[in-house]
Amino acid sequence: MKRFQREFVDLCLERGILQFGEFKLKSGRESPYFFDAGRFNSGTALRLLGHYYAAALIDSGIEFDFLFGPAYKGIALAASVAIAYSRDHQRDLKYAYDRKEDKGHGEGGTLVGGPLEGRVLVVDDVVSSGSSVRGAADLIAAAGAEFAGVAIALDRQERGFTEESATEEIQRRYGVPVVSIIALNTLIQFLGSDPQLEQMRKRIVQYRAVYGVARGPEG
Repeated sequence: MKRFQREFVDLCLERGILQFGEFKLKSGRESPYFFDAGRFNSGTALRLLGHYYAAALIDSGIEFDFLFGPAYKGIALAASVAIAYSRDHQRDLKYAYDRKEDKGHGEGGTLVGGPLEGRVLVVDDVVSSGSSVRGAADLIAAAGAEFAGVAIALDRQERGFTEESATEEIQRRYGVPVVSIIALNTLIQFLGSDPQLEQMRKRIVQYRAVYGVARGPEG
């Protein structure tokens, strides 16, 4: 487990972003954990979040020129990544986001901050159904730009309606990488390093055995 990943999980636990218990997901599944990116709701939290996204992206070696944040959560996430790159890596990236509805006055249109150009990286919190990524991919293609990949905070490594996870489906459908700060396997390794979290680790391992697509080390 890399240092930035450990620090990221620590931050998520400290701020209640990563929660343990019984949570009913949109899929109807009962999950023993929940990731609430809406709790990255302060300047300090967003500053740190952007730092960890940037660390994961640089570690991955992915190449991109432009950031896109799908409305609504992706807006703040893309902005935080742009700020992190400017502050810590002396790279001034442009970013844009979409509106849920077309604006009929002023500058109009569905994009703010565009135009999309070059290799565009989509920044989101998690990928569940993949609908926001599909919408972003359509916008990128319509602009004549290149879809470079997706950055997410957490990869649940969980099957959707097929044997593939949402991230695997994106990688197969679009031929682009999906970079995550942490994945479920990484989280399980982290929990295994703390005896006080052993019961949580066991429950998540059991959940992964039923719904997961990966059978990596259990920590």
